[in-house]
Amino acid sequence: MALISIALQAIVLAAVLASVPAVAQETAGPAEGAAPVQRQSLDEAWWTGPMLAAAAGTLPQGHFLVEPYLYDVRSPHADGFGSLTYINYGLTDRLTVGMIPTFGYNRVGGGADSLHIGVGDVSVQAQWRLTQFDPDGWLPTMSINLQESLPTGKYDRLGDRPADGLGSGSRSTTLGLYMQTYFWMPNGRVLRTRLNFSYAYAQDASVADVSVYGTAQGFRGTAKPGDVQTADLAFEYSLTQNWVLAADLLYRHAQSTRVVGRSSPAAPADDVNVDSGPRTSFAIAPAVEYNWNANIGLLLGMRVIPRTRNDAATVTPALALNMVF
Repeated sequence: MALISIALQAIVLAAVLASVPAVAQETAGPAEGAAPVQRQSLDEAWWTGPMLAAAAGTLPQGHFLVEPYLYDVRSPHADGFGSLTYINYGLTDRLTVGMIPTFGYNRVGGGADSLHIGVGDVSVQAQWRLTQFDPDGWLPTMSINLQESLPTGKYDRLGDRPADGLGSGSRSTTLGLYMQTYFWMPNGRVLRTRLNFSYAYAQDASVADVSVYGTAQGFRGTAKPGDVQTADLAFEYSLTQNWVLAADLLYRHAQSTRVVGRSSPAAPADDVNVDSGPRTSFAIAPAVEYNWNANIGLLLGMRVIPRTRNDAATVTPALALNMVF
């Protein structure tokens, strides 16, 4: 709750600071011979949304949102081609429900690639809007998001093709707090800002043989993925009604993942006990949006995660098409 309080204070402070130029101009009056700056209306700004931060708003009742993503997680000696699609429906004006199916294909340098395109884990979600942004007020749009990830992707018994592993084998629950507000820049253009927090808890996964957890043939045991906390601050700057520049700044902390079990069914006791250790990463994801109208837009972006002590750097170009019906 302290983190939420700090976030709300930050948004309020930003709103106050953003209003300073306008207040100063009102007090001092326009410069002699200078035309007053005209503020862009929200109706004149079209958006697809940034690459990573989900919307805090909900869909109008009876409307659908479909947003397929294509991406390539590029790391040294490997490519993880993938697709995920947000399919959301406005059950009421304040409640949106949806699902996120995923597919993937891994290409590994010096090893066996995935045999074919496979299904990853599928998520279902519900989002309840708590507040709605008002241009005359300071309160942002805020929503609570509950997401359940179902272990539909292959993750163990991979044989001689570890690249076929596209799932986690673990059912996980993610609770998110999403916030979104708008600021007007000195030139009158709109800057849309999102600040999202989430916490994910995963259940144990039974693991057999070669798996995404690095186990070998003959292994029998369990994996306990660590809880994950994320914070995402995103900005979208409306260049024109059609064109938008966007960027995400993402922080992610994953607690230790533990793998415990027997190296073979014949082992007299658990002789494998591996602890990955906690992992912290930062990412930046710049993007460009082009919107044909208020309901259809295209996003081209790239997520960059610098190298850490435990993990190699990754670069993920992505393409997304946002459609609201």
